[in-house]
Amino acid sequence: MKNFYEMLSLPSDAPSDESGRRNGSGAPDLARAAAADSPQYTPSTPPGSSASLGAGLDFDHVSVDDVSRHFGRRRAVARVSFVAARGNIIGLLGPNGAGKSTLLAMLATLLRPSAGSIRYGAMQADDAPPALRGRIGVLGHDLFLYPELTARENLAFFAGLYGHRDADGAARAALTRAGLADRGDDLVAGFSRGMRQRVALERALIHDPRLVLLDEPFTGLDDASASALVARLRELRQGGAILVVATHDLEVADRLLDHALFLREGRAAASIAQPKHLRSTYQDVMTRPIDGARA
Repeated sequence: MKNFYEMLSLPSDAPSDESGRRNGSGAPDLARAAAADSPQYTPSTPPGSSASLGAGLDFDHVSVDDVSRHFGRRRAVARVSFVAARGNIIGLLGPNGAGKSTLLAMLATLLRPSAGSIRYGAMQADDAPPALRGRIGVLGHDLFLYPELTARENLAFFAGLYGHRDADGAARAALTRAGLADRGDDLVAGFSRGMRQRVALERALIHDPRLVLLDEPFTGLDDASASALVARLRELRQGGAILVVATHDLEVADRLLDHALFLREGRAAASIAQPKHLRSTYQDVMTRPIDGARA
């Protein structure tokens, strides 16, 4: 079997080697790799409850300590530090190429830092068991949905890969949360962008992850779909999830984030708790010198 990292698509701002080539793969490799690298066991919870992969393994915060990531001579992330706690939504803000997607990939354990460390509670990323990935949910640029399957079939498929004992029940519950219970037997190919995004979010949450990583989740959404997504993220925050969201949508971020980390050229340009008036703050941060900038 391939190494887990080799089976996954790298983020849009991260080449897979010094030549700039990127590895690409589809949804089957992503999900099957996650399932294959995580131990299967009988959960103590009854059938129809949360997914088994990662059950019993938990953490209440994620610590990023002086993390860097280089691709050959190119620096994607340089000495970034922050802590994300449960019940909080952290925003990664910055222009294209600032390192947001690379940072999310490291948090997802899909890339190893070139320097620095990431800890999930007391667990060092390099020393954590494979089941750690069963506590992480990722929604990236690729939605990883099969257009030729129905919404219910998509969600049941991923629930099964994560070891859920009642995959169909999990899929039905997810469709209800997404407000799509009446469209569960329709092909995803016929869904609007907003509807596909809602299904994809529930796909990323089907195993009840503690850490939720979202890369530009509001792209292409109309106001109604964006509002529905905001409501779902607030619900996750209320339930104790740790959410890290990379976004360009500053208006949405203004009413959602508990903490904003501004990235520029791979470095942390500013870190602000309870951010307000993000558009003016963003413009100011992106034009001033970065204090203590180091390569």
